[in-house]
Amino acid sequence: MKYKVVFSTLILGGFMAHAQKADFHGKYPDTKKVDQVDEYFGTKVADPYRWLENDRADDTKKWVKAENKVTDAYLSEIPFREAIRKRLTEIWNYEKYSAPFIEGEYTYFYKNNGLQNQSVLYRQKGSGKPEVFLDPNKFSKDGTTSLQGMSFTKDGSLAAYQISEGGSDWRKVIVINTKTGKKMDDTLMDVKFSGVSWYKNDGFYYSSYDKPEGSQLSAKTQVHKLYYHKLGTDQKKDKLIFGGGDMERRYVGGHVTEDESFLVITAANATYGNELYVKDLRNEGSKIIAVVTGFTNEQHVVHAEGGNLYVLTNEGAPNRKLVVIDGNEPNDGNWKTLIPETDFPLSVSSCGHKFFASYLEDAVSKVYQYSLSGKKEREIKLPGLGSAGGFGGKMTENTTYYSYTSYVYPPTIFKYDLATGKSEIYKKSGVKFDADHYESKQMFYASKDGQKVPMIITYKKGIKLDGKNPLLLYGYGGFNISLSPSFSVSNMVFMENGGIYAVANLRGGGEYGDVWHNGGTQFNKQNVFNDFIAAAEFLIGMHYTSKDYLAIAGGSNGGLLVGACMTQRPDLFRVCFPAVGVLDMLRYNKFTAGAGWAYDYGTAEDSKEMFEYLYKYSPVHNVKKTCYPATMVTTGDHDDRVVPAHSFKFAAALQEAQTCKNPTLIRIETKAGHGAGKPTEMIIAEQADKWSFLFWNMGLGYK
Repeated sequence: MKYKVVFSTLILGGFMAHAQKADFHGKYPDTKKVDQVDEYFGTKVADPYRWLENDRADDTKKWVKAENKVTDAYLSEIPFREAIRKRLTEIWNYEKYSAPFIEGEYTYFYKNNGLQNQSVLYRQKGSGKPEVFLDPNKFSKDGTTSLQGMSFTKDGSLAAYQISEGGSDWRKVIVINTKTGKKMDDTLMDVKFSGVSWYKNDGFYYSSYDKPEGSQLSAKTQVHKLYYHKLGTDQKKDKLIFGGGDMERRYVGGHVTEDESFLVITAANATYGNELYVKDLRNEGSKIIAVVTGFTNEQHVVHAEGGNLYVLTNEGAPNRKLVVIDGNEPNDGNWKTLIPETDFPLSVSSCGHKFFASYLEDAVSKVYQYSLSGKKEREIKLPGLGSAGGFGGKMTENTTYYSYTSYVYPPTIFKYDLATGKSEIYKKSGVKFDADHYESKQMFYASKDGQKVPMIITYKKGIKLDGKNPLLLYGYGGFNISLSPSFSVSNMVFMENGGIYAVANLRGGGEYGDVWHNGGTQFNKQNVFNDFIAAAEFLIGMHYTSKDYLAIAGGSNGGLLVGACMTQRPDLFRVCFPAVGVLDMLRYNKFTAGAGWAYDYGTAEDSKEMFEYLYKYSPVHNVKKTCYPATMVTTGDHDDRVVPAHSFKFAAALQEAQTCKNPTLIRIETKAGHGAGKPTEMIIAEQADKWSFLFWNMGLGYK
């Protein structure tokens, strides 16, 4: 397959600019179409690529190989692809640490030497020499099996860890004796969306679904159940604690409080709103008691002490408040507010008999320390406008650790003294980045309906506002998830060559609490797309960039964002990156746990009005004959959260509808899932291809 490229070089800003043809001149794979038609409230909807939903079929596997062959052939013609990969490898190669945590006699921490595919778990006793406790790089030869959770008994003598193979959400749970390092005969299979919570040293609670019929990667999972596994017994004998029967729920979780007084159970049918139940473990034979039923609000137990439960809730408080509940009489008539609601969203953690209240003020962190009685003691001074996380630990500890980062501040771990309120740097990032050469600033712009939306842009100092700067606009806008400032090694390749990185805090996220979230859900979902399009138009209007140099990117729900915006405004963007996206809005709820996303999206079966609304913006159903931007869809063949069929169908539709020579490619990672646990080598290769594709299709080289 030949790709003819013609260019001549001239200098433009930090890039080499080319009068070049980055057009697609090859041939896309032949993608068959079937006569599949569904009817929704009297409207017939064709689904010609339905066969691509069968991830186990040979013809689907052949299609994946054919598409990857075309994509790699195109990318291999980019002359600076290898140079970008080498640069990414160079800047990625520095030691990375996690915050330490204490379990039993040891202090544990994660460390990556630089280019290891998975971070290694170390431990040390006192001031002794650190030793390797668990090395996930030995789980598989290719690094695609990852560690996805670790839970210790209260005395630290036993631990249970979860592993994911090929990025799947289905996990194995392996029990290990921490003193001897030997595995015990208690490996659990087919565990999904679960923590592991020990009760004494006898066993632990975990959650899972019955193994689905058909494909384990795409079949629907509806009924989540909480089990108790007693050590030394077969998994088949594990006791069902909650779920199934009259208590069918899509998401169920259980954890034992640190003082081992209560089993706390949460149950939900969607990604928003949960019930809360407790069981008094101090009294043998006690029953599970309902604290909150229904799914109108969200409740999360932060801490338990002295028979009291400390609960973060949004009942009557859209931005959240912390209340204290008597564990013996937990009904809401006995709730006492400790930390009241403010104008900004609240999250709470605990350590050493203290609470840490973290607020998101215009998408940046503010953190305060409180006593258990709800008295504000001090504000934790942070280095700047960025994101702080951590502030957790056991009741017995008098220090805690937190991380701080921003778009121009590499992740740094701080040690914090609870008594004095003093912070000191514990581990500074080793990445070679000179923040003095960059700046990051927040601005606000008006969306289509006049709503003010925040956005942070980051770039190398000294750029000219001439509309010729390459700019990548990133967004998410869903599921109450907030995009707060964070440092990206990958973005360095873009910004060190004059690129601008912009992040818009769209409605649908959690940046301003429930009101902001609900402003981008169901019949308000178009607000999210309007916010993103308005961000692009604002940046163009301010001459930060222009249509010829504007790229957009987003993953998962953000992949939907990119897919919807590029089908609604194909004229506005030069390059598009929809990653692991929810792109078929009429059928997303048919796969794995997708039905649980209905709070944000609604479903095509809800009503005629909801169907029509989804149908109007569903990316797969709104591809038409036109000139689309240069597009590289990305997904993983083991993605069992947003199944790859979404991306397969969207890419096939784009390739059939494209009327110009802009490439519409799909890059399908094998043995990869929704994103978690990807080996470093795979991440670097993916990022190198992204930046190569962007530079090439903007007519820019790389130096």
